[in-house]
This record gives sequence, C-alpha cells and structure tokens, in this order.
Amino acid sequence: MPANVPGTWTLAIHGGAGSMSRQNLSAAEDAIARAGLAAALDAGVAILEQGGSALDAVEAAVKVLEDDPHFNAGRGSVFTYEGRNEMDAAIMDGATRAAGSVAQSTRTRNPVTLARAVMTASPHVLLSGEGADAFSVEQHLEQVDPAWFATPERLRQLEELKNRRSGHFDIDMKYGTVGAVATDAQGHVAAATSTGGLTGKRWGRIGDTPLIGAGTYADDRACAVSATGAGEYFIRIGVAHEIAARVRLQKEALEQAAATVFSELTEMGGVGGVILCAPDGQHAWLFNTPAMYRGSASADGARRIAIYGDEG
Repeated sequence: MPANVPGTWTLAIHGGAGSMSRQNLSAAEDAIARAGLAAALDAGVAILEQGGSALDAVEAAVKVLEDDPHFNAGRGSVFTYEGRNEMDAAIMDGATRAAGSVAQSTRTRNPVTLARAVMTASPHVLLSGEGADAFSVEQHLEQVDPAWFATPERLRQLEELKNRRSGHFDIDMKYGTVGAVATDAQGHVAAATSTGGLTGKRWGRIGDTPLIGAGTYADDRACAVSATGAGEYFIRIGVAHEIAARVRLQKEALEQAAATVFSELTEMGGVGGVILCAPDGQHAWLFNTPAMYRGSASADGARRIAIYGDEG
C-alpha cells in the first residue's frame, strides 16, 4: 500500500445503513440527518486539519453523533424490549492496535469516550453493564440520568414494534449505528463505532459494534473499518477484521476487499454497510441496503454528505 503523503488526512463517517428512502424519509428528516452528519464531519476535521490524531478525530466525530437525538447512539438510542436504553461503543488505534469497548452502558453521556477510557486506563478491552458504568464513574466521565437518552420518537418506535407482534427486532433496520474512520497527517488510522442496538432487543443482546474485529477495527498495516447493520451476521463473519486482513495480506484495494466480504455477508442474509480508510488517505464505503447516512472529508478540500444509494 502506498505511503501516506505528509500533511494529508481523511475522515469518513456513517450514521447507519437501512431502509431509508425518499418515500419514507421526509424532507425535514433528510435535512436534519445531513446537518448532523455535517456537524460530525466538522468536529473531526477541526482536529485533523491542525495535525491532530486520527484517534482524537474519530472520537470527536462520534461524540457529535451520540449527542444528536436523530441517530441511534447516545441520546436518541433505541429502546430494549423492557424499555431501557443500553449503549455499546468501541474505538481502536491503528498505530498500536490498542482498543477499548463497552456494552450495555446506561449512564455515560458519550459511550465512545468510555470505550476510549477502557483502552487507555484499564488492562481490558471490553467492559459491560454495571461494571462499565462503575468504571465510568471512577474515570470521572460525564454521567447523566438514563432518562436523558430517551426520546419520545424512540419510545413510539418500540410501541409500534410491539404492536406488530411480528418479532422483537427492528427488522427494517432504519435506525442504525454511527461510526467514524480517519487517517491523520502522520499516516495513522483509527476507527470508532457507537450504537443503541436494535429496537426491542432482549436478553442482554449485544451486537457487533463493541466486538473488535466484527464491527470495529483499525490497523496501520491495512485500514480502519466501522460497520453498521445486522450485527449477528457481522459477528459471525468478523467483517471488519476480514476486510482489513484482505487489504493487508492480499493487497486488495479497499473497495475490492469490502465487496468480497459483503458478497459473503449478503449470501448469508446479512445487511448493512461499512466505511473504510487506509494509511495513504484513500477511503471508501459500501452498503447493501437502500441507503446509508454517510459523509467524508479530506485534506484536498473534497467533502461529501449522502444518504441514498443513488447518490454514489
């Protein structure tokens, strides 16, 4: 893979892949989503254009999406079947392959920051539930009442799902995970992902987001990957690591590696998307759903925000 050109940087973000279309997303909802993506890009770009690290940039971008109630992460997370908001997040540094993640966080305002604290201030990679909440308090991270994460629209979605009586999960995948990947001016990559999971999830279900190698992965020898979609399939395939391994070992281009892995994912019945970036500043995204909230920016001034599949 070509070396990074000094001073170049790249940032890509996603706000979830799913069944969004111009028919089921109003003009107002479309505009709100694009504004949220733009704000997240701005937060990450502000760091990268000053020579900051990819790790700082992906955390900053994801925090903006976590604070935006229109995305399924942090505030605005979907409800479990029992009516709780339980959040998962992960972050990984491609330079060292250090990683941290949390599952079933309930009181930390920004779960991605808690994931980073697990990486930097604990000997572990993944903490869950009460332990993750307790560790967050010990690390003096911002705590909020669980009610802060709840929104009337997410509660309506849970009630709608229960009334359908067709299952306990959001089978339409309309309210997905958020994430960011970045390459900094030093040629290091990083990835971060955060989610409220699936509407109506039960029995302590945990998806791919906090599982390093499934929904989140970063390796300077290959690329950074953040995924969104039907987590059970991403876990079984190890999508994020599988893509990075093809880039590193087979020397495949980002698009080719992602397409090969997604061919397997699709054959198994899985749906979702990924964003990727490489140490040389190349980036890509791929999804097999009708749409994915997404955006990118780079040092050359290029900037894109898109939702629907026909936007390229």
